Amino acid sequence: MGNLSVGWGRWLTVLVAALLLVPIATPAPAQDDASNAPGKGPIDRAELAAFVDGVMAAHLRDKHIAGATISIVVDDQPFFAKGYGYADVAAGTPVSADETMFRIGSVSKLFTWTAVMQLSEQGKLDLDADINKYLVDFQIPATYPEPITLKHLLSHTPGFEDYVIGLFGRGPTEIPLGKLLAGQIPTRVRRPGELASYSNHGTAIAGYIVEQVSGMPWADYIEKNILEPLDMRHTTVRQPPLDQLPANLSKGYRWAGGRYKEIPFEYVPAAPAGSMSASAGDMAHFLIAHLQNGAYGGKRILQEDTARKMRELLFTHDPHLEGMAYGFMRMNYAGEQIVEHGGDTVAFHSFFVALPERKAGFFVSYNTTTAGSARNTLLQALIDRYYVPNKLGPPQPTADFKARASHFPGQYGAIRHSYNDLAKIGALFSVANVSVDGDALIFSTGDDNAALRFTEVEPNVFRQTDGVRMLAFRDDGLGAATQVYFGGSPVAWVRLPWYETPNFNLLLLVGCVGVFASAVIGWPLAAFIARGSYGAVGRHAPGSRAASWLGWVTSLFILAIVGLALIPFSDSQEIAYGVPPLLNALVWSTPLVVALVVGVALCAVLSWKDHYWTISGRVHYLLVFVAGVAFLWFLYHWNLLGFGA
Repeated sequence: MGNLSVGWGRWLTVLVAALLLVPIATPAPAQDDASNAPGKGPIDRAELAAFVDGVMAAHLRDKHIAGATISIVVDDQPFFAKGYGYADVAAGTPVSADETMFRIGSVSKLFTWTAVMQLSEQGKLDLDADINKYLVDFQIPATYPEPITLKHLLSHTPGFEDYVIGLFGRGPTEIPLGKLLAGQIPTRVRRPGELASYSNHGTAIAGYIVEQVSGMPWADYIEKNILEPLDMRHTTVRQPPLDQLPANLSKGYRWAGGRYKEIPFEYVPAAPAGSMSASAGDMAHFLIAHLQNGAYGGKRILQEDTARKMRELLFTHDPHLEGMAYGFMRMNYAGEQIVEHGGDTVAFHSFFVALPERKAGFFVSYNTTTAGSARNTLLQALIDRYYVPNKLGPPQPTADFKARASHFPGQYGAIRHSYNDLAKIGALFSVANVSVDGDALIFSTGDDNAALRFTEVEPNVFRQTDGVRMLAFRDDGLGAATQVYFGGSPVAWVRLPWYETPNFNLLLLVGCVGVFASAVIGWPLAAFIARGSYGAVGRHAPGSRAASWLGWVTSLFILAIVGLALIPFSDSQEIAYGVPPLLNALVWSTPLVVALVVGVALCAVLSWKDHYWTISGRVHYLLVFVAGVAFLWFLYHWNLLGFGA
């Protein structure tokens, strides 16, 4: 879920492992006029409406988005709200900004964090205490001496692995939150407070703590203490059965084959991490409450000091970079201070943005899978036109960058992935390539997004050459970079060892498949060509025929596993709903590969001892054994060698 979303690159990773790494398309420069005073914010509603209409029309057309909704706040007041496109394509139902509810994904987390801060200011929660103090149905293992605190959960630094399998559900769950989390405790893979790795389960645990301390279910608490005082009548935390979904709830869509295909309602079992649905008009109420330091319409959801505290920096990977506040992500856009949070399901992509010093902000949500980068384009368009009249000049490179340029290139992997189940393989698809081009450093995730170009402005600190993003490297003390961080991003990247790079693993798999295919096709073909001619030395040696059959069956079996595994992985989001039955069956079958490869090893030894076949035949058989061992390593390393999930 963007962070709830399955951001796992193109395959298994949960979508926004790199929320702030999506390249931003640059809109046409704004032309100043009397109704558009750069740096002062929107003044004329009609002018703002015309500008937003143009941006959104381009989004819906160019990105094939079915519908969108937006609300903009200026001077702590609703200033603009509008729906675009369709909430239901088949029925032709238009989007209403005031009434149509969109799935807001991980923007739901802000409600959970607001609840945590409410209970903290009441003295019911200690943000620095071991969270085990508040847990009843389960306890967090003491893997490290340092306990996990609510501050760690707020800043996404508890040190959990990412738990992907079962992130979404096909229907509502009746399992209480505590029981659900007790069966899905992520493994602690690093010390708390060390590195940020966006954690849906961390937020879900915080929601469970809200339940335990308040004495009411999370959904009830949010409704009573946030939605009701903010008059959010078109917002729900509930996930009803499919036949009881609200009539004003937008459907989600995938653009494929030249048309919109409806995606069924995406249930989120760990509800506090991303289950909510809301209208843009209602989200303006929530935005105003935070801009007004907890107050809205004569009511208050937070004390002023608490609301301000939520926006303060809580954790950063590097002092030169923005980082995590108390649930919010912080961004510095050419000197403009922003706190924000994105939200993604498979279909919906949302963005909640506040400019506290300007008393302004916006909420936007799109209902189609293709809209992932649209929200960042909108952010830049609005900020550039209304709040940052003078763009930053080009960054000046450090004098000695070229002398140290060799420290940075390599492949870096996002640490937000599974470590202990079969979803670990998603780490192969959340990798960035860092290279150097003259005075610039190039950061590329290798997907459809353009590479980002950076200039070093201080040792190990870089600014986007044609933009505002910042990144920083950490070295090993000897000069070689080992980690890289983006400003405001709750995910660290680490340099990968050679055996975990996509190129190595792809080469290994292609090599193995090539060897196995050569045996499956080549051996019968050679036998057919040489039928009736058995003059080769040792061709009828005892056991040679059985050895041939064993090697051939082993090769065919592994090829079948590889081929069939592509079927459940053809839908990159499927793993989020649980392990597909076919994939589970294939994992169950992998111990048989071990037995077959052991058998091939014994036969390979006998083939040389007893002179089976020709020398080239024995070498080929040995290659089958080596490929079998390599394939077993691949299965073992990526948690695919076992007894199912």
